[in-house]
Amino acid sequence: MTPAIVFDDGGGRLSPLADLRASFDIRTGALTTLERMRLAFDLAVAALRVPPDLESLVREKHPGLAVNQWEGATEPVLLLNGRCPISYEPIANLEVGQSVVEASSGEIAAALVSPIAAAEFMKTGAIEAAPAARLPGIALLSRPWHVRTFRDDCIASDLELLADGEGPDLPQGVIVFGDAALTIDPTARVYPGVTIDLEHGPVAIGQDVTVRPGVTLIGPCALLPHCTVLDKALIKGQTVIGPYCKVAGEVGGTIFQGYSNKAHDGHLGDSYVGEWSNLGAGTTNSNLLNTYGEVISVASPGMSNERTGQQFLGAIIGDHVKTAICTRIMTGAVLHSGSMFAQTAAVSGCVPGFTWATDAGRKPFRWEKFLEVATAAMKRRKLQPSNAMITRLRQLHSAATAAG
Repeated sequence: MTPAIVFDDGGGRLSPLADLRASFDIRTGALTTLERMRLAFDLAVAALRVPPDLESLVREKHPGLAVNQWEGATEPVLLLNGRCPISYEPIANLEVGQSVVEASSGEIAAALVSPIAAAEFMKTGAIEAAPAARLPGIALLSRPWHVRTFRDDCIASDLELLADGEGPDLPQGVIVFGDAALTIDPTARVYPGVTIDLEHGPVAIGQDVTVRPGVTLIGPCALLPHCTVLDKALIKGQTVIGPYCKVAGEVGGTIFQGYSNKAHDGHLGDSYVGEWSNLGAGTTNSNLLNTYGEVISVASPGMSNERTGQQFLGAIIGDHVKTAICTRIMTGAVLHSGSMFAQTAAVSGCVPGFTWATDAGRKPFRWEKFLEVATAAMKRRKLQPSNAMITRLRQLHSAATAAG
């Protein structure tokens, strides 16, 4: 196996996706980018390189890997940019001293370097490698809505990687039609009255997943370990329900990073939801303009409007975001981490992190109150925020407060 260093170069403007995780830990499909890299390239990941603000969180998430440290190698090392979610063919064919770059920006997606050059990269972040291939279009995540740009290709690749090749023993009373692959972990509980539509793509149901009566699953979709899909939910194609999530209502084209709840009716389409967020009953979003035109969005507060290249784009919802009952979220909204919404007006545009939004207006979410709410939410999963998470959240809160 080729030794590899996967790195987060801090490029682009990926908040809120990368507020509490490195770019390679974003769930860009059914898998995170790092998980996909390991399987697709058959990699032995030797080390991770990340910005200092994320180092403690990444060490905590990947305790078996060297983070911002390097013990050296005796053979060429593959450097992989964590913002590159697709396993492009030229990457597998590199020779030492060569790189693959995004044509529009010139930024490196991958490079194969000598052990000496790998050690220098771990120290400085500099990569000296001649471009051997240029990837057209968008090849690297650089805006939060790019998780939607790459979604379909990533999910297709992941479901192929996750398929076990054997048809499962169907639970009694489950209706299945279509010819695509169906994977059901033996520990999953799929109740009678569930309908699984395989006409448009495969469905994967993971370890200890619960699918309650009356649920309809339309492929391609993936239900990841320990998540729950509640009674009569409609889970449409291109959807990934991350680990330990609880989901109900109508959900389509949406990726849940993990540990978040949408436990009531309401529509959520073509969106991304981070961790530890909760969408109140009846929360509904728009994922298509009335004009059917390209969605325009703003990535971060203070930035300009940008074309997203998407006709269907819902909301990008960061970590630890909460919405009250019947919250409406407009097309292309970007809700940054730590925000709380309890307003009757629709939520639109780019909302700064740690915003407390009510009909009386918007104000900063007090740090002490935010931490109290975050701790209570995590306690429901029998977890608590680590020191690394608290430190990072405090950094984000301080930056948002200072900017506001």
